[in-house]
Order: sequence, then C-alpha cells, then structure tokens
Amino acid sequence: QVQLVESGGGLVQAGESLRLSCAASGNIFSINSMGWYRQAPGNQREWVAVVTIGGTTNYADSVKGRFTSSRDNAKNKVYLQMNSLKPEDTAVYYCNADGRLVAGTKFVSWAQGTQVTVSS
Repeated sequence: QVQLVESGGGLVQAGESLRLSCAASGNIFSINSMGWYRQAPGNQREWVAVVTIGGTTNYADSVKGRFTSSRDNAKNKVYLQMNSLKPEDTAVYYCNADGRLVAGTKFVSWAQGTQVTVSS
C-alpha cells in the first residue's frame, strides 16, 4: 500500500558527507513520523533519527551534531544529511514511515535500504 524508495548511499572517506533521500508513495492520507535506522554487519538495527509531522527532530547520541534530518511534507519525502562521517557509520540505512492510509488504516513501512560505507 505504501512504498518507500531510498537513494543517496555510497562510499566516502572519513570526514566527508552524504545525503540520503527517501520518498513515500501510495494510498497515503497522512504521515506521522519519518525516520532513519541503520544496521551494520553483525549488529542489530538501530534507530538513527526521526522527524515528526510538525518538524520536530530527534537523534541518536552517536550522530547528534553530525546528522540532520528534514522532511518535505508536500512531497512525502525525508532527508538525512550526514556530515563528518566516521568509519563506524558504515551500515545499511533504512528509511521508515508511519501514518494513515486513505482507507483509514494505519501503516508502517520500510524502504529497501541503502549502503553507506565510510573508509578510514
């Protein structure tokens, strides 16, 4: 019912920046929160950032001050600007969204994931 498509991953050196984008489409009535998670090899998926419909943002301590998330409600898009990247930021990054469909039911959807690799 709801599809999330990510873009923007890649390979960078430590200290460089990347910007991830995620677009939601489908029978969407409203999106409450849009957020980002990541999963490194051998680790569990961890929360990175969230943006509420009102624009309030929260970040994991590990990325606070380096990552910034924003959203475009009119386009159902969310972005993750990642600065001062570190090798430990290497992971598959997943976009996530929750809200309501046109039919009234709630939804929670995940994107396919995009690889971010930071070399030292």
